[in-house]
Amino acid sequence: MTSNDEYQTPFNTRYCSEEMKQLFSPRTRFSTWRQLWVHSDSSFSARLRVSASSRLTKVQVWLAEAEKELGLAGISDQAVAEMQAHVTIKDNEFAIVAEEETRRRHDVMAHVHGFGLVAPSAAGIIHLGATSCYVTDNADLIFLKKGLDLLLPKLATIIKKLSDFARKYRDQACLGYTHGQPAALTTVGKRACLWIQDLLMDLRNIERSRSDIRFRGVKGATGTQGTFLALFKGDHSKVEELDDLVTEKAGFNSVFKISSQTYSRKIDLDVCNSLGSFGATCERIFTDIRHLAMMKEMEEPFEKDQIGSSAMAYKRNPMRSERICALGRKLQNLPMDAVATYAHQWFERTLDDSAIRRISIPESFLCADALLLLLDNVTSGLVVYPAVINRRIAQELPFLATEHIIMALSEVGVSRQEAHEEIRVLSHQAAAVVKMEGKDNDLIERIRKAEFFKPIIGQLDQLLEPKSFYGRAPQQVDKFTGPGGEVEKALEKYGDVAREVGRVDLNV
Repeated sequence: MTSNDEYQTPFNTRYCSEEMKQLFSPRTRFSTWRQLWVHSDSSFSARLRVSASSRLTKVQVWLAEAEKELGLAGISDQAVAEMQAHVTIKDNEFAIVAEEETRRRHDVMAHVHGFGLVAPSAAGIIHLGATSCYVTDNADLIFLKKGLDLLLPKLATIIKKLSDFARKYRDQACLGYTHGQPAALTTVGKRACLWIQDLLMDLRNIERSRSDIRFRGVKGATGTQGTFLALFKGDHSKVEELDDLVTEKAGFNSVFKISSQTYSRKIDLDVCNSLGSFGATCERIFTDIRHLAMMKEMEEPFEKDQIGSSAMAYKRNPMRSERICALGRKLQNLPMDAVATYAHQWFERTLDDSAIRRISIPESFLCADALLLLLDNVTSGLVVYPAVINRRIAQELPFLATEHIIMALSEVGVSRQEAHEEIRVLSHQAAAVVKMEGKDNDLIERIRKAEFFKPIIGQLDQLLEPKSFYGRAPQQVDKFTGPGGEVEKALEKYGDVAREVGRVDLNV
């Protein structure tokens, strides 16, 4: 059957970057299992770019080399050379391994068999002293770490672009809302800073979960290192040295000193929680943007030939923002898989973690990656409509200005209580015109015509100036996003992050 005859995840066909798809691909997974025996001098990122038909070069052994360095007999140069030559699993090997797994019902042993066929001199020492989780868990930890390494710079890029947007619109007044109702004014830039602040929390959470990832190392069937102790004839120091040496060769700075057969599934939970929290942030921010698009104050980029609706040709639907909300909702729910998996583990390990982790962990990373591509696309071209914003302010500002008018009257000797009553009556009359007749707010015209307000008529224009209603919003934007501010400090380690993070498929 062709791919069109089988279900294809939208993460693969529509949403994600090639580098993230490749990271969680079968070839990368199973080559990394082999890599746990054979190490490449090139970086992991470079390995991801190796084509399917090419081979890794300049390799050296992880487990086998470390065992050999520490004096373990039986590992020949020929065995190492053959392993070196076949680190990257080739297309024709997948079928051989699949057939073996059908017979043995054990994926790791099927791959040990497949590796042994192409490296016959090493067949007897592949997996020496190790349990399946040596390759599966250590590989998963590599994928977690490298996956986060792919996501973090993209998130930094989004924060930088939104910060530029916030500075551009630092003093563009707009209606603020509480309870979904017009409240005191804020600015477009200040509102964007609310979004940025939440994204900075996500950046911090993901960075922390990344820094907490350690290597499982060589621990054996229940984490006691018993098989390795036997291999080294009871020499505890050699076993500890082996654990540290393999960890170093794998590119990790630290190793879990305590593990069961697996590394603690709380690590998965921690990583997935940080990604799920980011998913919630995405839905939160882009619900705002969808509402603003509904009010025609702001909208996502819209291409020249883009069609908003098959029936209503005039429409400019916020389809990318809607997709972000949908994927954000998916991502924020995926941590529940990790919660249940961690909570339901028995003693040193049970296998009910395996199938669910094969799905939920890659999907968490693919979903986060898809969201970051979309966020980059939208934040690179957000459109603001000041004329619409100002018109909406004009409809509400007379009501918002009533307290300013009362205070101005008090300053010229008018009773505050009397002023309050006069303006209350006129406000209700103006509100009735807006609600019952669908006309513009005429409160200011009513005030100008009323004799009671004559003492402050000359101040009305000044009292209605929008900038007097948004407080320190522009200065807050400057402090937050400017030199020495929170945003700059958080992004320092990412260097020049103002770049495009990837292509977005605009199909829904």
